Amino acid sequence: MKRERYINPFTDFGFKRLFGEEPNKDLLLDFLNELLRKEKGNIRDITYLRNEHLPHIGERRAVFDIYCENERGEKFIVEIQKAKQDFFKDRSVFYSTFPIQEQAVRGDWNFELRAVYTVGILDFVFDDADKDKTVVSEVRLMDTDKKTVFYDKLTFIYLQMPNFTKSEDELETHFDKWLYVIRNLSGLRERPPKLQERVFEKLFEIAEIAQFSREELRAYEDSLKHYRDLRNSIDSARAEGEKIGVEKGEKIGIEKGEKIGIEKGEKIGIKKGEKIGIEKGRKETARNLISLCVLTHEQIAQATGLDVDEVRNLVRK
Repeated sequence: MKRERYINPFTDFGFKRLFGEEPNKDLLLDFLNELLRKEKGNIRDITYLRNEHLPHIGERRAVFDIYCENERGEKFIVEIQKAKQDFFKDRSVFYSTFPIQEQAVRGDWNFELRAVYTVGILDFVFDDADKDKTVVSEVRLMDTDKKTVFYDKLTFIYLQMPNFTKSEDELETHFDKWLYVIRNLSGLRERPPKLQERVFEKLFEIAEIAQFSREELRAYEDSLKHYRDLRNSIDSARAEGEKIGVEKGEKIGIEKGEKIGIEKGEKIGIKKGEKIGIEKGRKETARNLISLCVLTHEQIAQATGLDVDEVRNLVRK
């Protein structure tokens, strides 16, 4: 099997190498501008901040993959999520409270806050009921009656990367190209012709595994092993779940089939019994009428609903 040429951005090492190092912050800046330009305009600069936080109560730490702010003091949490977690949305909300709380000012303060953005790059899709093919989901606090944004300084943006399926020929925008790189980088053997901009040239240069030092290579391989072990565990759990689901479905199907069969058999039996009983009653009535020797065969047949031939057979018996 051929060795991958470029790093997997869904590994901890790969993600931080592309977006979390000071010499490469122009990559993160370009990506965030493409993601947020419609509402933020152009972000001129970002500064990396301490990524580990402790709450005031308890010992549950929050460790962000990337935590930074722009020149206006607005905060950005950028996270890579390799697998589904219980209470994933709760976790996003919990993380967003730290950059909010740290804006508090001692003494006299009017509570004015800078905006906070949480960006989740997901290697999975949500299990929501609609299960559409949405790639970018933007979530804010909303007035449910007016269907308008209630508070515009807290934004959660989720990129469901498995839903991005465009080929290189279908790429239309600069943002499309970013999604394509994140989704496909580790599987590429050459730089795609459509991704020749300077920002992507730099990305491919720093993502090339052959350029790593021995220490960097060892760190990446450890990170890649963790990612693959996690994916294998997820795939195994999914396969086991599907197997159990099939077995349970077959059992329920058999039980339901047996129940339907019994009900149908009882129904058929009742109908058949009723038919036999009616037929037997008609013949008994015909015998009684024959014994009176008053009516003709045709009259008895008409009275009982039997055929004339059936009446004649009864006479012969």
